[in-house]
Amino acid sequence: MTLQYWLRWLSLQGVPRVVLRVQSRRGDTFARMLGPEGIADPHPYLEKLRAQGTLVKTPLPWVTCDHAVVRTVLRDNRFGVRSSARIEIPELLQKFANRVPPPANPADPPAMLRMNPPEHTAMRRPVVSAFTPRAIQKLRNRVETVTEELLDAMPANGSVDMVEAFASRVPIAIIFEMLGLPPEDQEKFLFWGEEMTPMLDVGISWRAYDRAMRAAQQLNDYLDGHIERLRRAPGEDILSAMITGGDLDHYALKANTSIIIGAGFETTANLIGHAVTLLLSHPEQLDRLRAEPELWPNAVEEVLRYEPPVFITARSALTDLELEGIQLPQGAMIMLSLAGANRDPAVFDDPHRFDVARPNANQHLAFSSGVHACFGANLARMEAGHALRALFERFPDMRSAAPPRLRRQLTFRGYEHMPVQLGRSAHATRSAAG
Repeated sequence: MTLQYWLRWLSLQGVPRVVLRVQSRRGDTFARMLGPEGIADPHPYLEKLRAQGTLVKTPLPWVTCDHAVVRTVLRDNRFGVRSSARIEIPELLQKFANRVPPPANPADPPAMLRMNPPEHTAMRRPVVSAFTPRAIQKLRNRVETVTEELLDAMPANGSVDMVEAFASRVPIAIIFEMLGLPPEDQEKFLFWGEEMTPMLDVGISWRAYDRAMRAAQQLNDYLDGHIERLRRAPGEDILSAMITGGDLDHYALKANTSIIIGAGFETTANLIGHAVTLLLSHPEQLDRLRAEPELWPNAVEEVLRYEPPVFITARSALTDLELEGIQLPQGAMIMLSLAGANRDPAVFDDPHRFDVARPNANQHLAFSSGVHACFGANLARMEAGHALRALFERFPDMRSAAPPRLRRQLTFRGYEHMPVQLGRSAHATRSAAG
């Protein structure tokens, strides 16, 4: 990549990376949570922050793990998303960052993730209609077909990587259909997604940023051709609707397509991965689901509460304001721990216990709230609910073959590898008996 891109990394990631390392050595809890030990197990750090109060000023941003405060900030129009680094950086470096427009990607404007109303509202409108409950219900048959095809391809009594073979495959097949993309290109998107998601973290290395930018450029080049094909012959997919709507320029179309992929794919893949690991490590909960299959929808909500696919997000004060009795100036940044809010003992009894029958599991904030609430939430719930039940019914003896390995990132928290031993296939057993 060019010198300008290195300077962009330095301004947006390199400086925050140094600040975080310095603060971590000084014992700052928030900075340590963003380091290797915190990424491996962030919950002890969240509890230390919770013990310090509902709104905690760190040497970096304000931080909250409080359910009520997180929900309030997400819904309060006095707060908005940030379009630049999430840690203050020198003005000169900010100018370098702004001089070099990156390839269209989910981490930079004009992607919806980095835009506030009214621009955000206009961008979101043509997309959300594809994710309504009625639209999701129409996709159910396709989800069931994809799930069965994937399960049929798994070797009974064999071993698979559950992330590669299942957790990522169900949602990528559906989002491809929704975007009018050819199925044979799924491998490219899985690779690009893996390379690009670290951009949503703070203080990533130059090597990770370089890989992410290269993947973003490859995705841009691909989408250039795909968008032009849809301009000539639009279909009934989301992207065609965005193109024919005429509200977004070419760059914005690409940026928001990457957001749709993230909302429709990344969250669901992480959700399925977390669910498989949690159920295999809590066999008594899996036994209860087998005895009471009507609990499966609630089990999905409990997984979302216990290990949300998106761990943390941020908001910035758009004006001088007061929050929790504290005066915040315009521009003040608050890191909102969705995972911390989901284990708030003021809302959830015994919050560190995984319980598929928890009566208020759906009070979690895993899909955010307010204007930036995840529009892929209904799709993720439907896909995960069907896929997980079908998986555990097909392979009732499935067990972990080796410890699963998490990605080394915090914002999109999910598994990189998950080796499992499938055991017997109930489907094959029933066929033989028949």
